[in-house]
Amino acid sequence: MASEIEALIAGLSKPQKSIAPKYFYDETGSGLFEEITALPEYYLTSTELGIMDSYIDEIADIVGPQASLIEFGSGSSVKTRLLLEHLDKLAAYVPVDISEEHLLESQRDIRAAFPHIEVLPVVADFTHSFSLPSPATMPRRNVVYFPGSTIGNFEYHNAVDLLRVMHEEAGAGGALLIGVDLQKDPAVIHNAYNDSAGVTARFNLNMLRHLNREFGSDFELESFRHRATYDPDEGRIVIELVSTRQQTAHLGDATIFLDEGEAILTEYSHKYTLDGFAAMAGVAGFTVSKVWTDPKQWFSVQLLLRN
Repeated sequence: MASEIEALIAGLSKPQKSIAPKYFYDETGSGLFEEITALPEYYLTSTELGIMDSYIDEIADIVGPQASLIEFGSGSSVKTRLLLEHLDKLAAYVPVDISEEHLLESQRDIRAAFPHIEVLPVVADFTHSFSLPSPATMPRRNVVYFPGSTIGNFEYHNAVDLLRVMHEEAGAGGALLIGVDLQKDPAVIHNAYNDSAGVTARFNLNMLRHLNREFGSDFELESFRHRATYDPDEGRIVIELVSTRQQTAHLGDATIFLDEGEAILTEYSHKYTLDGFAAMAGVAGFTVSKVWTDPKQWFSVQLLLRN
């Protein structure tokens, strides 16, 4: 915990204060995110699921039989279940997550729904290399699965580093199946992160509640407001917590000073062109083999092969 507090203090001591997005996801935050995915403005989940529904047979054929499915960020979502239902003679499902509690809960649900599939959970920070378990059935290939366009939450160099980890974990002959959000009308993007029901605002503010509970900080939630703005030059949504007054907060041995109007960066969400994402994946050693999109080309599901 000491190293985590040090990392948090370092982020909050920079000229542009920041908190890593992983602190969104305590139990409350995970529940709020599930609410977000069902909101009418939040096109990402429904659009990605529509793509998966439309092309699942083709996706399963290309993945091939007896693969090991390695999901970065464990989930018991409809998209994961759709894959597990259609992949032929799956060797194993390997959910990977930094949160042991969330991981064990989701893998219990998967095991109950798919008793014939070997489920091998791994507690790890998947932004770094980790050891894969050995399934009882030898996989013909490893397929890393990263849905939801979570890759967009990483700045370019960090996204490339993460893709390199996926490249390593996929191994020889392996592949990456990934959700990638695409550039579109900025108003559509803006509304997805500024929903009329205010769920995204509660999700963002819950990050401070999580830090208060987990690390003993004393952020006053009522003194912050949610802000999400689209930066067209960078092609990304910038999500922040804005201080509504001059204030201080305490974390470990540090005192955090905030001016009125000062923002804490909590997340980026990059939106890509198909060519731009392919170029970034190429730097990490992948070639885009297949792209599936919705009719509006708002979102894509892509299969990448190791070079």
